[in-house]
Amino acid sequence: MSPRFADRTEAARALATRLVDEHLPEPLVVLALPRGGVPIGVEVAKRLHAPLDLLLVRKIGAPWQRELAVAAVVDGVHPEVVIDEETSQATGASRAYIDEQAQIEWREIERRRAVYLRGRAPLPVRGATVIVVDDGIATGTTARAALKALRRRGAARLVLAVPVAPHRTLMALQREVDRIVCLAEPEPFRAIGLHYRDFEQVSDEQVLAALDAAAAATAESGAAGEGPH
Repeated sequence: MSPRFADRTEAARALATRLVDEHLPEPLVVLALPRGGVPIGVEVAKRLHAPLDLLLVRKIGAPWQRELAVAAVVDGVHPEVVIDEETSQATGASRAYIDEQAQIEWREIERRRAVYLRGRAPLPVRGATVIVVDDGIATGTTARAALKALRRRGAARLVLAVPVAPHRTLMALQREVDRIVCLAEPEPFRAIGLHYRDFEQVSDEQVLAALDAAAAATAESGAAGEGPH
């Protein structure tokens, strides 16, 4: 199987083009799942002229395969742990194991909040069309946790946008969203990284640079819109 995308930037540009064609109702907010979703979010936010922010979610991997999510924890006013019951049972991940790992992931979320947001409050989503982006989805546990949190925060419309994901996972996520945009649904699906030639880990420094660039672009766009008419 040859990779579908050269890198995250190429995938993001193709995804952004598809989203422009959707003519989504404004106001728009793009939320990226760090760290791999941030390069996707930058391109999407730029093309849609929308603000970019992060949605801090951490998956809990199976005891014997950490990349396989059995649960996820999501930051917010009402934090929660979302468990994939089928996968957790199949992998032998007990509730005690999930609770123990959840505490570890909470600490990582707190670290990322301090590093990435630097005391800034998250962008408000109430009444907005919220586009949740990542570089791909496998089991969907992380995305499901994120989407449930956004519903509680009052998002008017939820759009899940990813370059690649298995069809079965997307079907299971349909009830959580108003629209799914996905470029590729390969079968069999083994791992997200196999669909990219370059799938290097995204660093904290790259996330911060991307957020700063997106904030500057939003400010510039806003200033341009305030000019004489």
